[in-house]
Amino acid sequence: MRDPHILLRVVSKFLIPLIALFAFYVQFHGDYGPGGGFQAGVILAASVILYGLVFGIAATKTAFPPSWIRIGMTLGVLLYGGTGVLSFLLGGEFLNYSVFSHNPSHGQHYGILAVELGVLCTVASVMVAIFYAFGSRQPGVPNIENANEDG
Repeated sequence: MRDPHILLRVVSKFLIPLIALFAFYVQFHGDYGPGGGFQAGVILAASVILYGLVFGIAATKTAFPPSWIRIGMTLGVLLYGGTGVLSFLLGGEFLNYSVFSHNPSHGQHYGILAVELGVLCTVASVMVAIFYAFGSRQPGVPNIENANEDG
């Protein structure tokens, strides 16, 4: 039996790594120009969602297990908040990155990089979690004959 979507599968296998690579470009170029963690997280999640649309939700959950997604959400929030707490513990204000290095501009760079990585992890994981939640729903219209009229 022939796969009617062979071209779509081949092209997406080529594009998905490029989309992910572009997400990391946006992430690490965000220190010097427009972009950063949120945009990179959405782009990275788009590559996973494209994989899910082409190869199916079951294959996507095998490649990117929901437990990894939960870990990514947690790790991202901890990285963001932990950066602020660490700057506070080192004697600066909350999320004042100057204390991360003897050179304040280097400290700012390290702090922004850590916070933006936390945002990337959180945003990408949440977007994929939303896709899993919507993609796992059963298709069809609910049976309205048995629904309660009060609500």
